[in-house]
Amino acid sequence: MQITKSNISNKVFALLVAGLLSLFVVKTGVMGIGLMLVLPFLLAGGIFMMSHPNKSLAAGLIFAFVSIGAIRYVPNLPLGLTVDFALAMLIVSALFHNKVETDFSKLHNSLILVTLIWMGYNVAEIFNPEARSVTAWFYAVRGTALYMFLTVPLTLLYANKPSDLNRLFFIVFALSVVASFWGLRQYYIGLDYAENRWLDAGSRSTHVLFGNLRVFSFFSDAGQFGAGIAHSGVMAMVLALGPFTLKKRIIFAVMALLFFYLMIMSGTRGALMVPVAGSLAYLFASKNFKLMAAGLIALGLAFSFLKFTTIANNNYQVRRMRSALDPDDPSLNVRYLNQRKFAEYLKTRPFGGGIGTSGSWGQRFSPGTFLAETPNDSWFVKIWAEMGIVGLYLHIGILAFIAGMGLLKIWKVKDPRLRQKLLALFGGYVGIAAASYGNPLLGQMPTGIILYMSWAYFFLAEDMDKSLNKPPENE
Repeated sequence: MQITKSNISNKVFALLVAGLLSLFVVKTGVMGIGLMLVLPFLLAGGIFMMSHPNKSLAAGLIFAFVSIGAIRYVPNLPLGLTVDFALAMLIVSALFHNKVETDFSKLHNSLILVTLIWMGYNVAEIFNPEARSVTAWFYAVRGTALYMFLTVPLTLLYANKPSDLNRLFFIVFALSVVASFWGLRQYYIGLDYAENRWLDAGSRSTHVLFGNLRVFSFFSDAGQFGAGIAHSGVMAMVLALGPFTLKKRIIFAVMALLFFYLMIMSGTRGALMVPVAGSLAYLFASKNFKLMAAGLIALGLAFSFLKFTTIANNNYQVRRMRSALDPDDPSLNVRYLNQRKFAEYLKTRPFGGGIGTSGSWGQRFSPGTFLAETPNDSWFVKIWAEMGIVGLYLHIGILAFIAGMGLLKIWKVKDPRLRQKLLALFGGYVGIAAASYGNPLLGQMPTGIILYMSWAYFFLAEDMDKSLNKPPENE
């Protein structure tokens, strides 16, 4: 065999690469090996998403569902940043992928305006004199504003077709079904090693009550799972009432029953507000008075069952749901007490204590402070504590404006199937917004991404309706 300079160079290069990889593995250990195995898939996924911008949002939604749960199994990998990765890939794709014909006129609407206003207020909070840490702001602002700031315009630009809306429903329902069966496995078969390790790290006291497991599936906790699966349940329920084939309506109805059953299994009392408020919003938005009357009767019967009877009280989940309607519930009184403390503390702080100063981020970056050590137990109380009464009013105003404008745009849609899909998103949005008073839901994953995309589809309703009713080109 003839030895050439080229052969020698290739061997030297191979040895150099092998040496560097060996050094990397020695320095990083098992995490390094795992990263080397995952890296090719990440590169392939990144290339694919850059070539298909609308798929990046789908990938971000999938990551939002599974990344938090996956951290329990590989705690050393920053899987919580996978949503950021997908959105970043979409931005890069938008900048460099010349095959996409971008219609920037879709950004000329009031949704973009309120998104910019909210992001601007969050950026201004960096200069809040009460803020303790810019690093805390960087981590926390992702949930309060950044994901909204990125997802809304990217959906308007690159996922603006009826097929993209259908993909949103498919992903949400498919992963919600998987999450439901994952939760059933936890309750009826048992937890695995990673889930038990997570409980033992501090969550057992809130997720195993009186010997009963509060199912959390692969979500961040039982509270987020209960509300998130109820959100999916509202959407499936509304679609089951829509002008679709009998087969599809049965599938939607079965999914809705499954999701609401898992909502009960989560033991999350605040999640009960999602189907209640969501159903009321849909009944009002549908403008079908017969359906509205039937729905109000059904809600009244469900309320009476929980409030005025003791039927099925031997079932722990039913008892826990029933306690949500008890005004003397100790947990509810503690929340009211904490809110009075916040009111006193925030009297002289109209712009709050700074983003990232309460909740888990506050405990991590400013431990021992009042905001960090006082549970907010609510998305709106969190906004109030961190951004003050000014930020709270601005936030509620924006949410109400989006709901009102969204409803007006939905009412103008002529295609009955599209209108029903948008009503499903609307009911889910109102349900989550209402339930966020009792739990910090709105900016959590995957709920936040679903809502931000829902908002964009409200404002895309007219264009999608026109595309569905457009006559064939040969006519």
